Amino acid sequence: MPPDDTTPPPTALTEEDLAALDAHWRAANYLAVGQIYLMANPLLTEPLRPEHVKPRLLGHWGTSPGLNLVHTHLNRVIRDRDLDALCIWGPGHGGPAVVANSWLEGSYTETYPDVTRDAAGMARLFKQFSFPGGIPSHVAPETPGSIHEGGELGYALSHAYGAALDNPGLLVTCVIGDGEAETGPLAASWHSNKFLDPVHDGAVLPVLHLNGYKIANPTVLARLPEEELDELLRGYGHDPLHVTGEDPAAVHRAMAGAMDTALDRITALQRAAREDGATERPRWPMIVLRTPKGWTGPAEVDGLPVEGTWRAHQVPLAAVRDNPEHLRQLESWLRSYRPEELFDAQGAPRPEVLACVPEGERRLGATPRANGGLLLRTLPLPPLEKHAVPVDKPGATLHEPTRVLGDLLEDVMAATAERRDFRLVGPDETASNRLQAVYEASGKAWQAETRPVDENLDRHGRVMEILSEHTCQGWLEGYLLTGRHGLFSCYEAFVHIVDSMVNQHVKWLRTTRRLDWRAPIASLNYLLTSHVWRQDHNGFSHQDPGFVDHILNKSPEAVRVYFPPDANTLLSVADHALRSRNYVNVIVAGKQPCFDWLSMEEARVHCARGLGVWDWAGTEDGTREPDVVLACAGDVPTQETLAAAQLLRGRLPDLAVRVVNVVDIARLLPAEEHPHGMSDFEYDGVFTSDKPVIFAYHGYPWLIHRLAYRRDGHEHLHVRGYKERGTTTTPFDMVVQNDLDRYRLVMDVIDRVPGLAVRAAAVRQEMQDARLRHHEWIREHGVDLPEVADWTWDG
Repeated sequence: MPPDDTTPPPTALTEEDLAALDAHWRAANYLAVGQIYLMANPLLTEPLRPEHVKPRLLGHWGTSPGLNLVHTHLNRVIRDRDLDALCIWGPGHGGPAVVANSWLEGSYTETYPDVTRDAAGMARLFKQFSFPGGIPSHVAPETPGSIHEGGELGYALSHAYGAALDNPGLLVTCVIGDGEAETGPLAASWHSNKFLDPVHDGAVLPVLHLNGYKIANPTVLARLPEEELDELLRGYGHDPLHVTGEDPAAVHRAMAGAMDTALDRITALQRAAREDGATERPRWPMIVLRTPKGWTGPAEVDGLPVEGTWRAHQVPLAAVRDNPEHLRQLESWLRSYRPEELFDAQGAPRPEVLACVPEGERRLGATPRANGGLLLRTLPLPPLEKHAVPVDKPGATLHEPTRVLGDLLEDVMAATAERRDFRLVGPDETASNRLQAVYEASGKAWQAETRPVDENLDRHGRVMEILSEHTCQGWLEGYLLTGRHGLFSCYEAFVHIVDSMVNQHVKWLRTTRRLDWRAPIASLNYLLTSHVWRQDHNGFSHQDPGFVDHILNKSPEAVRVYFPPDANTLLSVADHALRSRNYVNVIVAGKQPCFDWLSMEEARVHCARGLGVWDWAGTEDGTREPDVVLACAGDVPTQETLAAAQLLRGRLPDLAVRVVNVVDIARLLPAEEHPHGMSDFEYDGVFTSDKPVIFAYHGYPWLIHRLAYRRDGHEHLHVRGYKERGTTTTPFDMVVQNDLDRYRLVMDVIDRVPGLAVRAAAVRQEMQDARLRHHEWIREHGVDLPEVADWTWDG
């Protein structure tokens, strides 16, 4: 085991080493301040005037000096040890720091050749920051070396572990701000070290940066006594190393010692597991860095303390253009870094500033790990025919769709066993979601204690389960962004927990599509199952189909939502999603026995179209337009629609019924609103422009209205879906309570087809009576009516 001491021995830095580290740090600080404030006079070759300062001051200074310190010292150890390294900048609002370091090392200019490493380029670097037509104030997709959007806090550590998975030679340093450390997602992600395989995975080095304050308040961890903080971090499974101080020289020496001690311990732990066969879960080192917020900035402004307080969080001097004293302080602050020592007359960094910077792809801004699409390999997917279920005629057999998919995923796991670039993640639900076939190819990652009763735990497993949707999401995002593939399986109702996280990822994808230097990454794929219509046993708390509403609010170019109605269409959709790039794909599919409607070839064609008329299910004869369209999206709505069509065929044989099944819900949008949308001509050809459309939809009905509101036939569209009515009940009672059942759909047809209300009054009454009979039956017998439970398609 590593030693328990928390004060690392000092590293023997020469005075030359110390001067080089300090020069690089000062240069990065100068560039960070310049980005926040300046739009001209970047080298202060003349006295600072108001017109040199931006009219709107935006950005975050407070965290930047600490980030610059970490970056400087990572440079040293990467160079000296020839490390393959990546850094996740949790305080992502410290964008000025990360951009500054990228410019210093040259990776920024290589990415953006117009931002040269000279005075003109520095001026451009400064002006573009938080400026119209420029770059965001956060670490963003535009930032070389980044895989982490800093706009929302909480996900840095899970991203770091996701990046380290299956990257055995990679060091992932993760800077965690003390504000971020207060979030629920970050708190849960500390447990990721129980899933990190020291043999096949890389290492994560957390750096908890305690500068004491958030925007306006102190931070919890910064106010804990050091002993209590150590107990917390040791409880999480880490050995903390402390670096504390305000004197730059002392902090540089302490930080160098902490970095070297941590990396020596990581090397020893990996060697023990990889060469000596050690199986005990490692206690990984981490660094606790305490420096003042806004370190080296103004100590006091307008008579109020700033450095070391919450006032340093964003822009310490806010009235520089209008207040001469603020302007004087800004110039004094900038000159305190002695820029004439850091940059030559042309504005290029002097050699001593770059003495600690690594070369080529070892630079943090140039690592291909942060541009994962460059490393992405095609996923070896099996032929779908190998796993397709035979369908001689529609509705003659039943299968559990996700169980069928599980067999395909087992093949994917087996095919990637050597290359290790596919992971399945989910919150404790792999077997519950019928995907347990994957365990034949890979068990569940687990480094903690095991007991004889445990099943399928594997120190080297690639199935990831933790009862934290946030952590699952973060792992998978980090994995995908560094060039691998994966799938997130989740109960439909609880995927909402990651609403905000997927929002950030979609924004990332949308931005990267406009950056030609960012190579496309594998899509983020969700399989949502245990869905609303078959959560009759768990009850109301488990019934929520609204994630797709959230997704379809996002950038149309980056999001896709699919409702495969049976096992073969699920295989086809999953194959498409796993092959795709730069999307968020949401697949909603059931795990309960479901009728098989389409052969594999029919499923391929149907999924390629996104929707289609099922001629075999309707009663059109081809000589006239349909009297009514029965549309459906989702497995249970499809079954209820076909049951309604069967009732109509028997009760109203002269009625021309068209059945339309929708797999790709975005097909309902106009073509100009979504790449998968339909033209009005196509839409009217399928749904008609003047006939009643009764649409049985898996989720909240108003989504369909929102997607189709501009269509000519919208006034004739009537949607049935989930209406927030549920409890612990029978499967069919769920659809009855929400008016999605077959009897209600038949009644809707009678109510909306002109002339049927009178002519089919007896049929409507029969349907109403069936609903009442159902109500009484389930309360007496506890199960659904035999005519429902034993229903089969006889078309």
